[in-house]
Amino acid sequence: ALTGRSPSAQVFLSGGRQLAGSAVIAFGLWFRFGGTIKDLSSEDKSPEYFYMGLYVLVGAGALMMAVGFFGCCGAMRESQCVLGSFFTCLLVIFAAEVTTGVFAFIGKGVAIRHVQTMYEEAYNDYLKDRGKGNGTLVTFHSAFQCCGKESPEQVQPTCPKELLGHKNCIDEIETIISVKLQLIGIVGIGIAGLTIFGMIFSMVLCCAIRNSRDVI
Repeated sequence: ALTGRSPSAQVFLSGGRQLAGSAVIAFGLWFRFGGTIKDLSSEDKSPEYFYMGLYVLVGAGALMMAVGFFGCCGAMRESQCVLGSFFTCLLVIFAAEVTTGVFAFIGKGVAIRHVQTMYEEAYNDYLKDRGKGNGTLVTFHSAFQCCGKESPEQVQPTCPKELLGHKNCIDEIETIISVKLQLIGIVGIGIAGLTIFGMIFSMVLCCAIRNSRDVI
């Protein structure tokens, strides 16, 4: 059997990956069901394009937790097969996280325009029939803490009463969505970087086990 610190280090690394997976899941769910995004998701038209990155992030987090368990088993049993599977799963996670990061940075403009278009449609629907009311417009104003576009007068009844001063919703949507997508991208790329170390370490341990058995 292979002796030394490698299996213990791999167990520690795998345990850390389970914790990281839990953190990623919590982060993704908080973004999806908390604050601004939760309010928008309750409407008939929701920014599904924006959600795609979060779904990938949560899925990768769940896979990270499962992979951490296999990594612990592979290290304790000194199994090349399990460690090989561990490496393959890490490769899938790496691809998913890189995709999420790239999507968050490159697709930011598309996501912003999509949400802005949703607001424009709700805004125009309200102006066509003000007596009917518009729950979507109220939700936008409440979620982004803004009121109207160039001027708040036309949609003042749908604006938050606690809002001080005028904030252009088109600008607020761009600012808030941009910040959230940048944060998602940073988390995705950061986890992908950590995954590389896990892949390298699993291959080093796998080679060490093979060499140890060849010597025996």
